[in-house]
Amino acid sequence: MFGYVAEFSSASELYHAAEKVRDAGFKKWDVHTPYPVHGIDHAMGLGKSWLSAVVLCGGVLGSFTALALQFFTQVALYPTVVQNKPTNLFTLPAFFPVTFELTILFSAFATLFGLLVFIQLPRWNHPLFESKLFKKFSDDGFILVIESRDPRFKRDKTRSFLEEIGADEIEAVVV
Repeated sequence: MFGYVAEFSSASELYHAAEKVRDAGFKKWDVHTPYPVHGIDHAMGLGKSWLSAVVLCGGVLGSFTALALQFFTQVALYPTVVQNKPTNLFTLPAFFPVTFELTILFSAFATLFGLLVFIQLPRWNHPLFESKLFKKFSDDGFILVIESRDPRFKRDKTRSFLEEIGADEIEAVVV
């Protein structure tokens, strides 16, 4: 069994249900809505994403890579004297354009690959794709999914909990 898919009739009901699921101590669960719901991340108890730290590391790596490549090639390996200007650290302003571009490039790559790692993609198939309730979230459904791998998940108790918090329809998703 993968878990339970529960449908709620409105965004506000889903919001309050998310608060109750968070307060009950569930960890492996998610909500799916046809449009962004303001404050749902707070209701779910989500903290700050680690993606910004990954992007920062990518940007710093890009900056250091650009500076190292430029200094190595233009100062150490093959000093290029242009208009009698020094070939040392004082030529740093000449290196800004390439440094800026590689900082942006490495940040973009860090964003892309970090996001793919965090959301565990590519995943060609997911058990939720077989759920008839889950298919409604992209149109008019407000869906809450609790996975069976959650430590607090108990088949009967979790179903009755979803009924208590106001789920209109509940479906068990079997792998």
